[in-house]
Amino acid sequence: MTSEMKKFAHWNFSLEKDNYCWLTIDVAEKSTNVLTREVLDELREIIPVIEQQKPQALLFQSSKANGFIAGADISSFTTITSQEEALHLIRQGQDIFTMIENLPFATISLINGFCLGGGLELALACDYRIAVDEPKTKIGLPEVKLGIHPGFGGTVRLIQLIGAPAALPLLLSGKILAARQAAKLGIVTHAVPPRLLRSAARKTLAKGQKHTRKILPKLADAALARPLVAALARKKLKQKVNQTHYPAPFALLDLWEKYGGSPTTMMEQEAQSVSKLIRTPTAQNLIRVFQLQEKLKALPADTTFAPRHVHVIGAGVMGGDIAAWCALQGFTVSIQDNSHTILAKTVQRAAALFQQKLRAPHLVKAVLDRFIPDINGACIPKADVIIEAIFEDVNAKKELFVALEPQIRPDTLLATNTSSIPLETLAADLNNPERLVGLHFFNPVAKMMLVEVVSTSYVEETDVLKAVSFTKKIGKLPLPVHSSPGFLINRILMPYLHEAALLEAEGVPPLAIDQAAEQFGMPVGPIELMDLVGLDICQSVAEFMTVDPTMKMPENLQKLLDQGRLGKKSGAGYYTYKRGKPDKPSIDKKTSLPGDIADRLILRLVNESVACLREKVVADGDLLDAGMIFGTGFAPFRGGVVHYMHDQSPAALLSKMQQLATQYGGRFTPDKGWQTI
Repeated sequence: MTSEMKKFAHWNFSLEKDNYCWLTIDVAEKSTNVLTREVLDELREIIPVIEQQKPQALLFQSSKANGFIAGADISSFTTITSQEEALHLIRQGQDIFTMIENLPFATISLINGFCLGGGLELALACDYRIAVDEPKTKIGLPEVKLGIHPGFGGTVRLIQLIGAPAALPLLLSGKILAARQAAKLGIVTHAVPPRLLRSAARKTLAKGQKHTRKILPKLADAALARPLVAALARKKLKQKVNQTHYPAPFALLDLWEKYGGSPTTMMEQEAQSVSKLIRTPTAQNLIRVFQLQEKLKALPADTTFAPRHVHVIGAGVMGGDIAAWCALQGFTVSIQDNSHTILAKTVQRAAALFQQKLRAPHLVKAVLDRFIPDINGACIPKADVIIEAIFEDVNAKKELFVALEPQIRPDTLLATNTSSIPLETLAADLNNPERLVGLHFFNPVAKMMLVEVVSTSYVEETDVLKAVSFTKKIGKLPLPVHSSPGFLINRILMPYLHEAALLEAEGVPPLAIDQAAEQFGMPVGPIELMDLVGLDICQSVAEFMTVDPTMKMPENLQKLLDQGRLGKKSGAGYYTYKRGKPDKPSIDKKTSLPGDIADRLILRLVNESVACLREKVVADGDLLDAGMIFGTGFAPFRGGVVHYMHDQSPAALLSKMQQLATQYGGRFTPDKGWQTI
């Protein structure tokens, strides 16, 4: 029995007979707990009230089923008009968490589900953290992915807790940890099963043993050691991140190197640093990327669709990975192929993914138990979702769908994973062509979040909504696109890759082409990307998508194919691969490089984006930007293709297009859609 005390809009607390105070966050009118200004203002008011009660301990928990606290209210970041305003808000947050840290009794956070950003910063202000050991528990400080770094004391407290050698890699990358990983590092005190969460908290409080740091991490904070540790971290960081594009992790490293010896000063400088970063174009564009992600998550869907069994046809790398991912998300999955050998390899590959993601043997066994090889297709009538993922051949796919149609239930979602073939072509021989939708996944499936949900004018809207719903249920981002050759992502990407192949055929070193794209902000250059995709696939898609001879891939690419150089999968393509990594010959210093490499690559991509908007392949510029960022990795710090166009000025880019058209010909002819951009 508890005695209820004053109730607030976003928090409620109770004092139990054992003198333990439970403070529960339940942000009103939101499905997820976020630290809005109002939530923090209430917390500031509550803490002194609780302190007056003199409880034995204060326990933070969430009433939301999906997690503890997702972080700060990111939407508010876009309304900050000055560094002074940002600094004021950050210091308010720091002050509140310092109030928690300084309470004269024990404090503990009970983490069930996600605990990210400001949520983890609050938990770090507590004496203890107990996390539920389940896959849904996600713990981390991902602020660098928004162009900032922790600002409510997270940089200071995490380094104090586990030491710089362990904390810096997490802070600089924004890595998210599972409960067991966080416990192993000492970020959480214990990782326990859900049923033991409260009892573990009570036992921890009863023992009263705080985490103690080891000697070696302490030495890393010493004034003499910090410059050396920082230099090593900076060197590694530069190998992965362009400081011009993403200044936040470098700012965080500078912060620790200069002020790590004084937590109080570092806290002050942490606030100053974030207040500067939050107004930079990089941060504002990365916040836009987050908002685009939320827009995809919020797309209309059939919330009543509750599939349990997924059947995938085609156990190649893509089909096998789709099946494995669906099983990992809790579905019963059957996978069909006409080869026992291929199915065996698929199960092995899936088992490796399950082990990597789940770690715990009992969880790995559970997901393997629902991953079913099905060489004869016996599970087809049971399936709620069927995904075709065989090789990219029109006739083979059409024959498969004709054979499938009589076997599937009327309510089953029927989908194809084709990367470029229009639905109208594949469904032409079906009695009910309106039920076929596209679910185009991207490789590697476990890392790429986007799925193109492809439909035509005659596809049933109910099936489209089912497809969007299913995509969300497997933890992916749905992007509705209209059926056309290449759909959206591959259609925009192919001219970019085509131009890269032309540049190489003209004698420009592959490394120079890749470097130009990477300096623009692409995660990997187009030459290496073609090797990763497979030169045979690039050639096939290019041939399928265009009838214009000038848009065909150059002969140089065909020569590589004739030599058996298919890309990374064969050990050689444009580059030679050693242990899975490309061997990139350095560029001869005497080589004269054209100055328009990046313009030629990017403006081909931009021009095709304009054409897709004009043709309504996708509903609007926001969705196109989301697709290109999450489907290709298009320079996130630029905020998307359309956003980049407006940032650079459409008129200026159009002028460049016209100049390139004069110099290189019709492939640079501006699309008619430029008139409405």
